[in-house]
Amino acid sequence: MVFKKLKIFFEMIKIEHTLFALPFAYIGALLVAQKVPSAHDLGWITLAMAGARTAAMSLNRIIDRHIDARNPRTAGRAIPRGMLSVVEVWGYALVSLGLLLVSAYNLSPLAFKLFPVALAVLFIYPYTKRFTWLCHLVLGLALGLAPLGAWVAIAGSFDLAPLMLAAGVMFWVAGFDIIYACDDFDFDRSEGVHSIPARFGIRPGLMISSAFHTAAIGLFVGVGLAVQLGMLYYTGMFLAAALLFYQHRVISPEDLSRSGMAFFNLNAGLSISTFIFTLADILL
Repeated sequence: MVFKKLKIFFEMIKIEHTLFALPFAYIGALLVAQKVPSAHDLGWITLAMAGARTAAMSLNRIIDRHIDARNPRTAGRAIPRGMLSVVEVWGYALVSLGLLLVSAYNLSPLAFKLFPVALAVLFIYPYTKRFTWLCHLVLGLALGLAPLGAWVAIAGSFDLAPLMLAAGVMFWVAGFDIIYACDDFDFDRSEGVHSIPARFGIRPGLMISSAFHTAAIGLFVGVGLAVQLGMLYYTGMFLAAALLFYQHRVISPEDLSRSGMAFFNLNAGLSISTFIFTLADILL
């Protein structure tokens, strides 16, 4: 029974979507160390990311459960269907937040002190769609904290490069979240849920998404310049730009049928390939 509940929980929070943020957390660690960080740092960064993302998705599912129940696309999720109770998901969320707190404590004093900031962002994001179409950027900020947090955990200080990396992740995530929100265009408008597509329309929304992705690539290139990375890193940036370009080619206002592929496959590929090229550039 316990394992069945855990399986339902991991399916509910889309554990595989950790691929979006975790490689960028590793990139933040790589850039500050200019080498592969210690096993201690990598281990605690991985646990911190697992805790943060699991807590974030748990809170999102709890806070949005009534909206999810009314939306045909999300009505089959675990809480609306009664497969998991709110109390159970709160339990998972609290354990995950505890894991994040312990991980921050073991990484650095500054990371531990910044735990309330991360906690605030995780709690605030689910509510933003109730009052602002800028909710996509708040989600992007939540994931952008991953590389920034990894840098801070090792360096014990801030710098321009991790701030640009965090901003790049923020615009990248916000861009693909806008695409994802297009699937809920009719529901969001009828229910008063805020999003960029609901506010401006699907076609303008996709144009804003494209602009966000262009900004993301520009910021990622700026990171390379700031820490003096080489051609392998910029080769990775070229591939990232190509993946984003293709992402916008496979969808249109008239055909959103491949938005799921654009949302997961291409973005997971971007995150992993960017990490691989960054690692190769630093090692070679």
